[in-house]
Amino acid sequence: MGFYVRKSVKAGPFRFNLSKSGVGVSVGVPGFRVGTGPRGNYVHIGRNGVYYRASLNGNDRRSFVGPKQPVQDHQLAYRPSDIVMEDVTGATAMTLEPTGRGDVVDQLNAAAARFVWWWPVAIVVILLGLMTMPWGLIIWVLGGVGCVWLYFNDQARRTVVLFYDVHDGAHQWFDSLVADWHWLTQSQGLWRVIQSGDVVGTYNYKVNAGASALVRTIGATASTSSKIKQLATNISIPSITAGNSSLYFLPDRLLVREGNRYSDVDYQELRVFHQEQRFIESGTPPRDAVQVDYTWQYVNVKGGPDRRYKNNRTLPIMLYGRLVVASASGLYWIIQISRAAAAEAVARVVSAAPTPSLAVSTDTPPASADPNDAHADLATKVRCANCGHIQTASANAATFPCEKCAATLRRLKKPA
Repeated sequence: MGFYVRKSVKAGPFRFNLSKSGVGVSVGVPGFRVGTGPRGNYVHIGRNGVYYRASLNGNDRRSFVGPKQPVQDHQLAYRPSDIVMEDVTGATAMTLEPTGRGDVVDQLNAAAARFVWWWPVAIVVILLGLMTMPWGLIIWVLGGVGCVWLYFNDQARRTVVLFYDVHDGAHQWFDSLVADWHWLTQSQGLWRVIQSGDVVGTYNYKVNAGASALVRTIGATASTSSKIKQLATNISIPSITAGNSSLYFLPDRLLVREGNRYSDVDYQELRVFHQEQRFIESGTPPRDAVQVDYTWQYVNVKGGPDRRYKNNRTLPIMLYGRLVVASASGLYWIIQISRAAAAEAVARVVSAAPTPSLAVSTDTPPASADPNDAHADLATKVRCANCGHIQTASANAATFPCEKCAATLRRLKKPA
């Protein structure tokens, strides 16, 4: 199975199943119609490119696009103090211009923005029952049933279903990515650098253990779970989470989350760098890190211990890995890893993402499709992967030119 973890995906009361005839939908709770469920998306990735298919209608919301922010590089060092610190987190999902294909980002932002009804109603039912005792027992029973219905309805409205069918080189690459993600998941220490500042002046050098730069970090975690906010899928998803921000490495794009806002970066736009970094550790070093030297909390001009301080403790200098994930659109993540070799291993596999050829991708279901038909066919509208122009596909020709940029488009066969 590799990175595939299930053949069906559940979203609230709806269960999406992938079959030869398409993406099927079954409902497990009475009162729900298929047409009211989440939008199911089918993504086929193979030798001929990326192919998108939508099974149900969904309300789209345009994502906000802001100005691009410059990508800057900084040296890591000891710990933050009174040094002037500069933010190095890059653009957030709210300001990062999406560069991936399809409208998955619009669907995710629309789902995340929908209000959750079940718990406010539950509070009202509880208070109303207390105020109307002994009739409150009846209110609690009836209200409880309604709250359960609302809970499943909220789950369905706030979930986007994404089925992946990956083949050829894309399958080999993503399988390697999931397999090599253990370099991060098994590391004892993982941090994201959010601020950095150069140490200027002799005094700052002496009181900061001889460091050349200071950083401020937050703890991070790595995972290959298939369950993330607002997205249900049938594959393992390598991810890095720091605070309320996350990077999700999907087979066709890098998905970026900041709170309840999403954006994405095409792998062609992504730049990944790595290096080994000497880091002065003021706390307890992770067990899997390697100590390469030591220093003192207070040093003299020559780097030796400043003997004016009686409590001048020795600090270990550890060898950490540094992974930088950036894009020209403003994405900028600095990940610090306790296992020095992990940065190179992850950077190598991410950088090997295959470049898809020009292909046709569909974004919307046919206007005549019945929303209650779980196997609604694809729209005949196609989008050029080169310029983004949408046009009607030729019904008879295997290849046809784009009306705007004249690029050659290939008609993809419906995946089996």
